[in-house]
Amino acid sequence: MPDRTDHGNPGNSHTPGTPGNLPPETRSFVGRHAELARLQAALDPAAGPARTVSVVGVGGVGKTRLALRAAAEVQGAYPDGVWLAELSPLHTAGLVDLAVMETLRLADQSTRPVIDVITEWAHGKRLLIVLDSCEHLLADCARLAAALLSRLPGLRVLVTSRERLALPGEEVLHLEPLPVDGRPGDPARSGAGDAVALFAERAAAAGRPLRDDDPAARATATAVCRRLDGIPLALELAAARLTDLTLDQLHTRLGERLPSPLDLLTSDTDERPPRHQTLRTAIGWSHELCAPLERLLWARLSVFSGGFSLEAVRQVCAGGPLPPERIAGLLDRLVAQSIVLPDPVISARYRMLDTVREYGADWLHALGEERAVRRRHRDHYARLAREGCAEWNTGRQVAWCERVLTDHANLRTAVDCALAEPDGAPATAVEMAGHVGFLWRHCGYLREAQHCLDQALAAESPPGPGRTLALWSRGAVAILQGDQEAAANWAVRCADAAREQGSPVAQVAAAYLRGGHLALTGRQAEAIDVLDAAPRLPVQDDGFGAAQLQARLALSLAHVLRGEFERGREVADEVRTASRKQGEYWCGAFADYLIAQADLARGDIRAAVSGARTSIAGHALLHNTVGAAMSLDLLAAAVVTAGDAHRAARLLGIGTRLWELTGRAQMDSPDLIATRRTCELRVRERLGDDAYTTAYGAGLVMSYDEGIAYAAITQ
Repeated sequence: MPDRTDHGNPGNSHTPGTPGNLPPETRSFVGRHAELARLQAALDPAAGPARTVSVVGVGGVGKTRLALRAAAEVQGAYPDGVWLAELSPLHTAGLVDLAVMETLRLADQSTRPVIDVITEWAHGKRLLIVLDSCEHLLADCARLAAALLSRLPGLRVLVTSRERLALPGEEVLHLEPLPVDGRPGDPARSGAGDAVALFAERAAAAGRPLRDDDPAARATATAVCRRLDGIPLALELAAARLTDLTLDQLHTRLGERLPSPLDLLTSDTDERPPRHQTLRTAIGWSHELCAPLERLLWARLSVFSGGFSLEAVRQVCAGGPLPPERIAGLLDRLVAQSIVLPDPVISARYRMLDTVREYGADWLHALGEERAVRRRHRDHYARLAREGCAEWNTGRQVAWCERVLTDHANLRTAVDCALAEPDGAPATAVEMAGHVGFLWRHCGYLREAQHCLDQALAAESPPGPGRTLALWSRGAVAILQGDQEAAANWAVRCADAAREQGSPVAQVAAAYLRGGHLALTGRQAEAIDVLDAAPRLPVQDDGFGAAQLQARLALSLAHVLRGEFERGREVADEVRTASRKQGEYWCGAFADYLIAQADLARGDIRAAVSGARTSIAGHALLHNTVGAAMSLDLLAAAVVTAGDAHRAARLLGIGTRLWELTGRAQMDSPDLIATRRTCELRVRERLGDDAYTTAYGAGLVMSYDEGIAYAAITQ
């Protein structure tokens, strides 16, 4: 997965400069002293045999908050990081392994089993993985946790779920609601009155502080907390209502709650635990206090995964009685009521807690709108992917990459919706998979691109540009994965589709697949013949325009690998010029790499070092781990030629770390592997074994960001 900048604060986040991805804590943590102490002790690597710890309880009881606070407190015991895998956006079984790999930022490009990729990377490391919201994927989570724990003695797994995983040796903390009344002398309830404390703090935030000299108000607040059974989410929602109601009005309204239409969805024999029903009652009460259009928006928002922007809400949720111009104001109202939460990291984005989203989804189903709104969600993200491909080969490329990263969960959900259409729409599914797969391929999600493209292309679909792009994207994924046998197969299918379509540009794109496959398997002369025969056409702004540039890059690479450096440099310079004209970076960064290769071969060391650094910076902009790793290998070779073997050894260590993230060192190209080994031997010879091992090891332990920053330093 692409490596992204972490944001932290002194609260619930990992320490800056250390591995991990814990999010910032945006609200104060109230109570739970005994539970927190117990969970911290269970997570202490030196404190006992339990390596799976599960926090179990009803929705809204605060499982995630407690788990993240405990994880933040113990992160010093896990030098290789505390990693949060948020599983609630997953709607399809079989994706848990992939979600964890992406959480660990393993940009593995190969076709190896994901469990092997994670195990290989984590071997010898000490880390904590937090699997959050496992209840809808229990079997997959249990299987993954068991497999990883059996192979990795330095791993512990912290789980939040409504049910335990039922693994041998699993330690389970059953999280109860916050106590409303004190129980002196009871150590299990040492956080006496925490429910009232939480409600009071949130009431103050809503502008209705509870005064210590007002015992009547305190008594009313206690009655409210008792009515809501001390469930934190229910308390938060109720306190948010104090912006509109007085405390007495709030208490009265709680006592007068009428049956909700949601009750029609459950039978008299509903077997939900009583506290789960209490929570749903509390959410239902908050729902009833919403205006009708606020309720409708709440229901329609439930189709989003991970998060959403205001513009996406307008596109997906407007319609019927809900006009687009009312969306912003209604969304603000839901934020004010804590139904919708601002994203803690990304500005101008929003999210919903799982339990609140589930309630909205029930209402959407009851309204009979579920299929229609999910299709609008699918169509919105299909348009987004189509626009991203149309503008990929332009100056908006970096912005589109960031957009793809931000909306990854929604794109995944939309693709799943397209693939699961019961009435069958293979052309629509293939077109969407082609666009999304193209973007995922270029933004670091190769495995998900492979998954969705394989599913879409398994069904018969009519010929056309969408199908040709899907075939090209699948072949391009295989090339970066180092799966050259698959690349050859997809190259043939793409070439047939391009001829059938009658598109010269598509035929150039297909030539990239064939020529790139040949170049990377050591058949440079054949690659040059194929790529030289491709017509030179005006470069388009879209995905096929990017493929046009990549065909020229493959030609340059074939010449360079064949030792024809001047011709390779000439072709790469053409690509760099075209790239700058288009305003794009992806192909431009590879062109800089190839030009630097030629500069190094002809003895212009200063130019080679500068070009390699420029290439690394370009690849980092688009989170392209493969490109950055290739350029680091080149920079190490240039630096040792310049006389700094110590720095070259460290760069080789950084490069190895990046190649480990990709899963296929040097994309399994025999020529690239041989070049790297030659550099390693040369550096080791200059330094001696001990100095080489020390310097190489220093680079190997650097994080992605630290390694990229080190490579950028000029000497």
